[in-house]
Amino acid sequence: MEVKHDIVKSFFMKYPERLQMYRQRCYQVLPNYFKALTYSLMRLYNQSEGVHVLQEVDGVEWDDETGEVKGFAQFGYDGEDLLALDLNTLTWIALRPEADIVIPLWDPDKDSMKYYTFLFTQIYPELLKEYVDYGRSSLLRTALPSVSLLQKTPSSPVSCHATGFYPHRASLVWRKDGEELHEEVDHGEILPNHDGTFQMSVDLNLSSVTPEDWTRYDCVFQLSGVKEDIITKLEKDRIRTNEVKPSDMTVPVTAAVVVLALILIGAAGFIVYKKKKAISPPSSPDNSTELSERVNPET
Repeated sequence: MEVKHDIVKSFFMKYPERLQMYRQRCYQVLPNYFKALTYSLMRLYNQSEGVHVLQEVDGVEWDDETGEVKGFAQFGYDGEDLLALDLNTLTWIALRPEADIVIPLWDPDKDSMKYYTFLFTQIYPELLKEYVDYGRSSLLRTALPSVSLLQKTPSSPVSCHATGFYPHRASLVWRKDGEELHEEVDHGEILPNHDGTFQMSVDLNLSSVTPEDWTRYDCVFQLSGVKEDIITKLEKDRIRTNEVKPSDMTVPVTAAVVVLALILIGAAGFIVYKKKKAISPPSSPDNSTELSERVNPET
């Protein structure tokens, strides 16, 4: 098991028995459990051989403001959703039609339901609260992003891009005259950065907007727990683009022409020099020493 987060590394250094518990669960307990489930699914789907993949995601979400804890468990088989657990009824829900035949096989398993109930009501909430309390300085920090306006070409949508924010509970919207826009906008997903922060973007289609009306638009970033919003007005000078203007090409093109001309002149001069050298007789030695070296190279 590879421990990546600094907070987790320091926690396991303080409580090495916890890491050992996870290792035992991953390498001894779960493999046998998953093998049994996989073989049962193969028999159910008349699969006698081949490589098959069974995946499970389970956990809890804790709202530290309301104290509410929500559990979730979901299975996938061969890269597609299979079943999800309904904690209210303690029954499985098929996530695709082909999974209906699995429910009669899994629902009667009362021991599994007791296990999940125990996990979601006791084990997971206690672990989550313990980890949050231990890593509070890092996990509960806030970091505001840098916000940029990006556009590939003058006819492309303008993208409002925020990066470097933490935590991921944030919103990014376009407004017109102070009212949030729901049409002509395209919201991107919140994505992780390599440093543990997050990024997101939202695009605005300006094809039907006149340049005079641009000032009526702005992009608003809101971060959970932070009162002040980051407002970026839609202004032409603020937009960053990859497009190269014709005037910007003047200097590089001129420089390239000059360099090419110098190369051609140099090549022509070298050819003339070679021709002259070929028709010119060799020069006479300047002194007797040089003559003797040419006559007798060993001396």
